[in-house]
Amino acid sequence: MLHNLQFALQSAWRVLLVGLVLGAGLPTLFAAGVRSLAWGAGGDAEVHADGTTGPKAQPIGTVLGWLCFAVVLFGVALGITFIVASGFGKALSFEHIYPTIVDKK
Repeated sequence: MLHNLQFALQSAWRVLLVGLVLGAGLPTLFAAGVRSLAWGAGGDAEVHADGTTGPKAQPIGTVLGWLCFAVVLFGVALGITFIVASGFGKALSFEHIYPTIVDKK
């Protein structure tokens, strides 16, 4: 009985961690990308609480914004790949540096 509870709790924290990363992490990263694009554009795209506009454009903000969007798109594509692979009786493997679709064992 105690071992079953221990196994359940081990699985529960993993589900919680994945839920936090994918459920809150990707939207947070998307919001950071939008904020970075506003910083990259500068001027009227960035308005402060006192009503003044932001400083001049920062090209690194644009690069960081698109990098955030690329990570979010990669996460979404990986999730869709996992769902589709499962539907075809396959599995997603991370044995290599990049994810691959393999037969279920």
